[in-house]
Amino acid sequence: VQLVESGGGLVQPGGSLRLSCASSGFTFSSYTMSWYRQAPGQEREVVAWINNAGRITNYLDSVKGRFTISTDNAKNTVYLQMISLKPEDTAVYFCNARGPRSPKNGYWGQGTQVTVSS
Repeated sequence: VQLVESGGGLVQPGGSLRLSCASSGFTFSSYTMSWYRQAPGQEREVVAWINNAGRITNYLDSVKGRFTISTDNAKNTVYLQMISLKPEDTAVYFCNARGPRSPKNGYWGQGTQVTVSS
């Protein structure tokens, strides 16, 4: 199983980024895909998730209306579109996959750094 995040970087407040997580080694369409983030000195928190066939999504309150999670089953990829970024969005963002044969806490990517600063 592999989850490879990309798309992080340095962006000014109010800017946008799109994170991608390319996945392999499991049945992508059967899994719930999530984005988490962890800022220095803080616990990892779930930012957004999308379930498998139902296409149900949910978001952390502080990102509602600014972040959008989506999937491309043909590419086994989950995306996180982020707009109107704020300094408090600065964190390492991780992709997570949880499903029928995953460990209890799912599979994790290595993370991608997002820094929002002027």
